Amino acid sequence: MAGTRAAIRYAKAILDIAKENNNTPAVNADMTSIVNAIKDSAELKEFLLSPVVKGEIKFSSVTEIFASAQKETKSLFQLLLVNKRFELLQDVALQYNALHDELNGIETALVTTAFPISPELEAKVLAKIATFSNKNITIQNIVDPAIIGGFILRMGDKQYNASVANRLQNLKREFSN
Repeated sequence: MAGTRAAIRYAKAILDIAKENNNTPAVNADMTSIVNAIKDSAELKEFLLSPVVKGEIKFSSVTEIFASAQKETKSLFQLLLVNKRFELLQDVALQYNALHDELNGIETALVTTAFPISPELEAKVLAKIATFSNKNITIQNIVDPAIIGGFILRMGDKQYNASVANRLQNLKREFSN
């Protein structure tokens, strides 16, 4: 819990600096690449989480890995070095992405389908979203064969379940009553 709160504070600070410099999209791209690099490399994640590796080594490695990063991102690396909090790098980057999306009115919709989403289903989902949200929406597809067909849409605290498994469950409840 404390790690998450700290990550939010770091992310807000970097977002404020990036806003002052009119550089939020570029820093957001840096944060996305950091998240993807850590997610794709178990070694990098383990390296950043290791209490044995000294902060200076983590700093020089991360600075070299993300050499093309913006100055705001590099200042985050420096701040994490000074405060000995490199284990928070991925969380800070994720929080920054979320704050940047919130700042720009972008919301992510999680769409669970039994198979990879098709353009027709994506159009249906976007039509359903338009009925209760006026924000810019990005769709993240999660494949779960257990729902059999249809889709489950989650946005924030709202959920719309149009899955075949849900309909079958409702029929089962009706027949058992």
